[in-house]
Amino acid sequence: MKIADHDLSRLPQWPAAFNHVPKWAFHADEVYELEIERIFKGPVWHPIGHACEMPNPGDYKTVTLGHTPLLMQRDAQGRINVYHNVCPHRGTKLTAPFRGSQQEIECPYHRWVFDIGGNLRSCPAEEDFPPEFKKQDYNLRKVRTAEHYGLVFATLNDATPSLADYLSGLEEPLRWGLGGDGRLKLLGYQKVVYESNWKIYMDNDGYHAPLLHAAFRLLKWQGGAGQQVRTPMGHWLVESENPGQVSKSDFLRDPTVIQYLGGDTPRNKGHHQGSGSLLVLLWPLIGLANHLDIINLRFANPVGVDKVEVHYAYFCHEDDDEQMVRHRIRQSSNMIGPSGFVSLEDATVFRRIQDALDTEPSEAYFVKGWREGMDAHTGKQNDEAPNTIWWEVYRERMGFERARR
Repeated sequence: MKIADHDLSRLPQWPAAFNHVPKWAFHADEVYELEIERIFKGPVWHPIGHACEMPNPGDYKTVTLGHTPLLMQRDAQGRINVYHNVCPHRGTKLTAPFRGSQQEIECPYHRWVFDIGGNLRSCPAEEDFPPEFKKQDYNLRKVRTAEHYGLVFATLNDATPSLADYLSGLEEPLRWGLGGDGRLKLLGYQKVVYESNWKIYMDNDGYHAPLLHAAFRLLKWQGGAGQQVRTPMGHWLVESENPGQVSKSDFLRDPTVIQYLGGDTPRNKGHHQGSGSLLVLLWPLIGLANHLDIINLRFANPVGVDKVEVHYAYFCHEDDDEQMVRHRIRQSSNMIGPSGFVSLEDATVFRRIQDALDTEPSEAYFVKGWREGMDAHTGKQNDEAPNTIWWEVYRERMGFERARR
């Protein structure tokens, strides 16, 4: 669906102030449909999985990018291919399960069969097809992809710049966040649907963490001595510091859940304090959290104007011993999962923001760390001013004109 310019005419102009965001951007149906066209089908790279989620030929994972169902599968040569998850014949969705393994992909409607390289191999009653019919014209349609240390990116637009250009400035932080070399093993998933617009979920900031989350106060993780950086592409890098570890408490039955066992790993040498955290948010909304010993990728996708589905995927490193694997499993979801003791309050706040969009004032404001005329690309750990860079990239990609002062 293409949105004509006049369909947006009822919306007020984007606010003149750089640190103001209009609430209509979160709940207008026509804005959501335009986002599907200009962001999720636009010239943007979207991380959709890690290669280790499909370790063997035939292994697959299904994802949705905007409204487009995709199928990721490892082929016989070990490559990860991404296809439109649809039979080219009559448009039937091919594979429904989230993950699995199959050496052939069969359409349930007319039993056309494709190999794991996406090639059409057989069709029932082919002798009755037109003489000009050729199987190679009906292979699965590939999606443009690229990888960075096993993290698989996809784009639905031919005009998308190279992944190297898109990730400029984040290559090394992403590398360390992915275990230093991307050699990961999947531990498992948690899936949640937040009852909010996808941008409310994305718009989380460092300001709220020690104020909203009770665990931050109990653990005294309120120092805010870290830093955050926004790149010109809108990506977000936060390196946080936790001022110490709790060895004994009356609120943690097992204090080892917040221990850091990583030791002298490469990530501690100039990139990330081991006892702190590294957070990378790739524009528009996919996040990597490397908190203590956690390796967590959060694959998110809007499922409507007021709902966003998030898959929390947890990993260990290929070289981890049994003790470290158990530690990562125990620490990961218990700490920063959707119901983790550090982050469980987020869902309620997302819903409260969604419920209060049709209110005055009609704008949201970023004030912590903000100064008029500042360069908001950098800030302290608990500032919210750098969020304005994400919104400026969004405004420009969506084509919204800023009002004049």
